[in-house]
Amino acid sequence: MTTLALERFLPYRFNRLSSALSLKFRAVYGPHHDLTVPEWRVLATLGQFGAVTAKAVGAHSAMHKTKVSRAVRALEERRWLSRRENEADRREESLMLTAAGLRAYGEIVPRALAFEQEILAALGPDATRLLRGLDRLEARLWAPDAPRQNRGGRLSKKA
Repeated sequence: MTTLALERFLPYRFNRLSSALSLKFRAVYGPHHDLTVPEWRVLATLGQFGAVTAKAVGAHSAMHKTKVSRAVRALEERRWLSRRENEADRREESLMLTAAGLRAYGEIVPRALAFEQEILAALGPDATRLLRGLDRLEARLWAPDAPRQNRGGRLSKKA
């Protein structure tokens, strides 16, 4: 029988790294703004793209619609997010950051980019190769013919 060294198994390693990075990154936005991971992802997506639908936020951030909905509600209660009904389809709403939401986003982004730079610096000269490899892996996993239902879409400014 073949055995699997779980600690060397690439999907497991990616999952562990993702969890560890997410936990460390929470120190960047959590203590100062008391955000959950889904709230941060909604805030970041809206800060990047402006007005988009909850469905588009979920696709871009690879979050289930229930998590997006809860995060949207929490940000709306804080008055960091507002909704605008779609005139053509009243079932759909555009979400956008308010002035307070944009301020919070503006405070977090420099710290987020500094966090990323620390990671890249730790990788040294291999950082560029890793980033290129991640781009190729994402392109392959999210290709239209990839056997996966939720492909974690990308947004454009027009979305």
